[in-house]
Amino acid sequence: MKQKILIINGHPNSSSFSFGIAAVYREGAEESGAEVRSINIADLNFNPNLRFGYQKRTELEPDLLQAWEDILWADHLVWVHPVWWGGLPAIMKGFIDRLFLPGFAFRYRENSLLWDKLLKGKSARIITTLDQPSWYYALIFGKPSVNQLKRSTLKFCGISPVKVTCLGIIRTSDRTKRDKWLQKIKYLGQKRG
Repeated sequence: MKQKILIINGHPNSSSFSFGIAAVYREGAEESGAEVRSINIADLNFNPNLRFGYQKRTELEPDLLQAWEDILWADHLVWVHPVWWGGLPAIMKGFIDRLFLPGFAFRYRENSLLWDKLLKGKSARIITTLDQPSWYYALIFGKPSVNQLKRSTLKFCGISPVKVTCLGIIRTSDRTKRDKWLQKIKYLGQKRG
């Protein structure tokens, strides 16, 4: 059976390096026989604001309903995004806020602090770009975007394992360095990990 991979790109700019990363990952995964779908969050028509929190459900727009079907379809989720101010781009955070809802991605147990993880059986890879060395991001800042997406979202919902690839320093990188990173990402796609 073919592995089903969903690439979720959280960069709002289609000419960004993140789009190049998503494209070469897809190329590698398809070369290895995987079935691949992609979501460019910025192309979706939805309100990223979780207006009522969890107190009142906001109906999902058609693009979000399709995105959720793609998430349910996939065995492996690949999240591609830049780190901005230590975190995720706003549109990506809004995508998660609107979709990873109680009853969809997890379910709180009645009269308990525990919850059911509704996305078990899926794995993920986070590919993130930085304007600092990854060791510095980890040591000085504690990797807040990785912790938010990996621990507080994906693992909270049962997705495991979640592997992380950090690429940086993007701002000062030249074409040779970026080509080397893209080769690495294509290899990850070929290994479907």
